[in-house]
Amino acid sequence: MPESLYIHIPFCVRKCLYCDFLSVPYNDLLARAYTDALCKELILKKGFAGELKTVYIGGGTPSILPEECFRELFNCLKDNFKFSNSSEITVEANPGTVDKSKIGAMLSLGVNRLSIGVQSFNDAELKALGRIHTSDEALKAIETIKNSGINNFSVDLIYGIPGQTLDSWKKTLSKAVELSPAHISSYELTPEKDTPLYRLIQSGGIKMPDEDLVLSMYDYAIDYLASKGYEHYEISNFALHGFRCLHNLNYWEREEYISAGAGAHSFVKGFRSKNTDDIRRYIKDLNKGIIPEAESTEIKCEDAIKEFIFLNLRKTEGINLAKAEALGLNMPGVCMELIEDGYLEIKGDYLRLSRKGIVIANAIIVKLFEGLVLD
Repeated sequence: MPESLYIHIPFCVRKCLYCDFLSVPYNDLLARAYTDALCKELILKKGFAGELKTVYIGGGTPSILPEECFRELFNCLKDNFKFSNSSEITVEANPGTVDKSKIGAMLSLGVNRLSIGVQSFNDAELKALGRIHTSDEALKAIETIKNSGINNFSVDLIYGIPGQTLDSWKKTLSKAVELSPAHISSYELTPEKDTPLYRLIQSGGIKMPDEDLVLSMYDYAIDYLASKGYEHYEISNFALHGFRCLHNLNYWEREEYISAGAGAHSFVKGFRSKNTDDIRRYIKDLNKGIIPEAESTEIKCEDAIKEFIFLNLRKTEGINLAKAEALGLNMPGVCMELIEDGYLEIKGDYLRLSRKGIVIANAIIVKLFEGLVLD
């Protein structure tokens, strides 16, 4: 049974220019009704989960919720689910939406990991992204978190921002490391369709950085963070020893998980399902005792194998060759050309992206799939 639970909170102060996640402006009455509905969904799904090893509350901006909503949600979790003795319980937070009182409340409820959406320590870059906070506000939020006694916190950063230089990226990384987070996520900015950023690029109102510059930023992050003791354990993620994100590892290892919330995805018994994106329909259905599932798809053999390859190659450890063989895959044979060209390599019992390959990982995975013959 699934041992990981994701909960989606779709509220933000304001949607960022690049964001394509389900989020809407915060409304107090709607947020409270939504929290009530979340608890109803969790009760309906309590029989689907095993003993929880990870809980991840993401968004949106979960930290925007009032303390009483957090209490209601966590009381529901504690009353209806079993937790392992060392459960990882993460809440995403943004500067400007956390203070000493709210962090203390989350700690008292059992939260033991925070993921902070900083993105940059350069105010011009934050403005280009449409973020609501400044660099100083991000620094103050992290100091408040550290002073509250949380040592397991992650900092999210973005590179490839319009107007960003290699030098400004180096300064952002340096500032992040000075704050001693246990974990750093470093994401390339990807303009998604139906976002204001994408429309600005299409209209010529904004220009993305040169591809070579973006690759240089990623290359630098890998080397710099390694020099500071951060293990590069997944394409975009770096952690001090013992602080990998267990919840996300569950995704990358293609294990089962359940989710609650509008637009939330679950993976149970070979089926991937998704709740409705319509927040008001979500609330309405749950008030009638109906799980607001919008779609459910069985992941059959070929797609399951592709998921196995794609997700495991995201980890720097790579694909376990014995597990691949059990699925009928002769990975060294399939990948021989990519191995010979230096994009993939075999280390011990694993096939993984090389340093040359990891910087263009998506292109390598696409090429791998092109050579994959499945019965």
